[in-house]
Amino acid sequence: MLKSEKRILTTHVGSLPRNPKLTDLLLRQERGEAIDEKVLDLEAAAAVAHVVERQLAAGVDIGNDGEQPRIGFQTYVPQRMKGFGGESQRPTPWDMREFPQYVEIMRRRGMLGGAKVFNAPQAIGPLSYDDLSGVRRECDMFDRAATGSSSQFAERFMTAAAPGIIATTMLNGYFDCYERYVFAVADEIRKEYEYIYSRGYVLQLDAPDLAMERTFLFQDKSVAEFVKIVELHIAAINRAVANIPPDRVRLHVCWGNYDGPHMHDVPAEDILPAIYQARVGALALEGANPRHQHEYKVLGKLRPPDGMIIIPGVIDSTCCYVEHPEVVADRICRVAEAIGDRTRVIAGVDCGFGTFAAWEMVPEDIVWAKFGALRAGADLATRRLWS
Repeated sequence: MLKSEKRILTTHVGSLPRNPKLTDLLLRQERGEAIDEKVLDLEAAAAVAHVVERQLAAGVDIGNDGEQPRIGFQTYVPQRMKGFGGESQRPTPWDMREFPQYVEIMRRRGMLGGAKVFNAPQAIGPLSYDDLSGVRRECDMFDRAATGSSSQFAERFMTAAAPGIIATTMLNGYFDCYERYVFAVADEIRKEYEYIYSRGYVLQLDAPDLAMERTFLFQDKSVAEFVKIVELHIAAINRAVANIPPDRVRLHVCWGNYDGPHMHDVPAEDILPAIYQARVGALALEGANPRHQHEYKVLGKLRPPDGMIIIPGVIDSTCCYVEHPEVVADRICRVAEAIGDRTRVIAGVDCGFGTFAAWEMVPEDIVWAKFGALRAGADLATRRLWS
């Protein structure tokens, strides 16, 4: 995994907005409607090529395929892994219970009637991931787009859902206990992880469960009880990546990619010691939104393990303000100072810009402008840190 040896490198979390035609096809496919799979593949491949070119044009160093072929960052799993069916009944998140007028805004945006975010399938039988054609097809699309471009990423990554977010989204309707379910997920999804690693990518595990689920599925738990769940989910991650070198794995943690109040988010200080137990080489954390941008200070108090790269979010993925490069540079430099090593900082984004099909708060043209600000801010931080 690359480090910022000579300058601050830039990356992002993974998902990028999909065009309307691709979005419609993905939504129809998830609903079980008959679609032309060849047309879907063609649209997805074209979308991957498009986002690769736009990332490179914006100066992104470490890029991906924008998750264009997927319905959602974790809800794609039942399309690849057997054992799911029916419908999960996830509890209403804390923010949505407390602020119903915010829910109405989300509904008017069309964010609640598209992809199956809160009503994904559930586990209804033994899990088996025997057909890797879905991840193979996605990697092939990315390879063609990246190698066919006039310029190249310094490094490429591919995202996959962590065991914990799979288990907390696709709820357990079969296993006799939650712990057994989580590890069953880990044992099967590891096949996808190892395949991504075999293709030469850095594997990014998306694990918002390590923070967000405190106010979602586990809102009735105390912080201490939730930390125990985080430790369980980390153990599942470590089991699933046991055959992959840690320096080829990065972990993304967030508190939920939506512009809600977030008043009950668990503090980073409470969960970081458990998260640091993950067998990974890099950790991506929110650091730009108004609820968590102060928590860079925690990185000074609770220093990351030796060698672990920190990818702070220095761009907000939920608002249309384009950050000033000076603000971006300030955020980068504060994290570098907190951990005491500029080479272990890679500038990133709080979360994805297209978490699910039809779930976007920032239009595509502004996304590229934000990536431009990310590049400009990283260059400014480089001049400060290497002066």
